[in-house]
Amino acid sequence: MKNILCTLILAIAVAGWGQANPVARPSAVAARPARALPDSVVEQNIRAKFAKSKINVEHFTVSVKNGVATIDGKTNVIQHKGVATRLAKSGGAVAVSNRIQISEEAKANAAARLAKYKQQGQVARAVVIPAKK
Repeated sequence: MKNILCTLILAIAVAGWGQANPVARPSAVAARPARALPDSVVEQNIRAKFAKSKINVEHFTVSVKNGVATIDGKTNVIQHKGVATRLAKSGGAVAVSNRIQISEEAKANAAARLAKYKQQGQVARAVVIPAKK
């Protein structure tokens, strides 16, 4: 009789435990990350990163509003546009509006390089080597 009573109490306890409210867990996807820094600090961080980088010669203008960095300017090097975006994000910007204009000369050079590689037929090939047992 004592064993049956202990088993019954244990079963009730386990069933009740399963009915308890689950622990609140943070959402896997946050709606928008909270900004930790004010706009003026984010803007200073971005300008400092630009100053240390090779893109400093382009003299891009940066402004930050509500955590969104806006970058304006012109460049003759296509890669500088992407570098500016990455530096702005690493400087604390929540998002980046990159309005940098690439010169027609830079676009023509990039198109010529692409055409050259297509004519040469350079194709990357991969070889899979089976693992030794």
